[in-house]
Amino acid sequence: MPSSESLSQPDGTDAARAAWRQGLSVALATSAYGISFGALSVAAGLDVWQTCILSLVMFTGGSQFAFVGVISAGGLAAIPAAVASAALLGVRNVAYGIRMSTLLPPGRFTRIAAPQFTIDESTAVALAQPTPRARSVGFWVTGIGIYIGWNLSTLVGALLGDVLGDPRAYGLDAAAAAAFLALLWPRLRGRQPIVVGIAAAVVATVLTPSLMPGLPVLIAAVVAIVVGWFDWGSRPQTDRDARPGGPDEPDDVPERVGLP
Repeated sequence: MPSSESLSQPDGTDAARAAWRQGLSVALATSAYGISFGALSVAAGLDVWQTCILSLVMFTGGSQFAFVGVISAGGLAAIPAAVASAALLGVRNVAYGIRMSTLLPPGRFTRIAAPQFTIDESTAVALAQPTPRARSVGFWVTGIGIYIGWNLSTLVGALLGDVLGDPRAYGLDAAAAAAFLALLWPRLRGRQPIVVGIAAAVVATVLTPSLMPGLPVLIAAVVAIVVGWFDWGSRPQTDRDARPGGPDEPDDVPERVGLP
């Protein structure tokens, strides 16, 4: 007779369906603020085609916002700094790719297609799933869904940019930060993630006025490495952690499947 713990764990089909729902919800929410990028990009001096190509090829929101932000502040002369800022922020996707390469089924299609869809949201949704199949479903649904929605909303924002006027007047420049915070918030459920979040925010806030855009984010990311290395803020080990299955036993699944 199955134990109460096994009954609480979703089977493969249920987990995959949950991953579909989570992936679609994140894709819809994230795609919406592509409108703000399109409008900001046109306001910064790029035309509609340049804006759309940037989303099609670069496809990483943080880097795209950094790129048009620097262009907006410094004009064409700031293009080298804009490229550097976008590249610095894009480095994080390398770490995501390394992590996802161990979770996604191997194959030629995965090696070719997965890098384009390896972003903050697809990685977060995949890692929140309890089974290998659900992780794969969550990754592809989120990544492909955001790619389609982001590019469509970028086009809409670019076309409406001249009509809207200054996008900052509508608060569109804050949409990206709000979306990233919404993605991060459900994962702040333990002492160590909270310590990492607060310390990284303080470091980024202090360094932003004095460093090139993009660099404070990377320096703040070092905080997570330092906190993890010294194991600051982690909870004491319990009997459940010490057992063969560790803390990833079925009763820990509901906590890890909380992404909106």
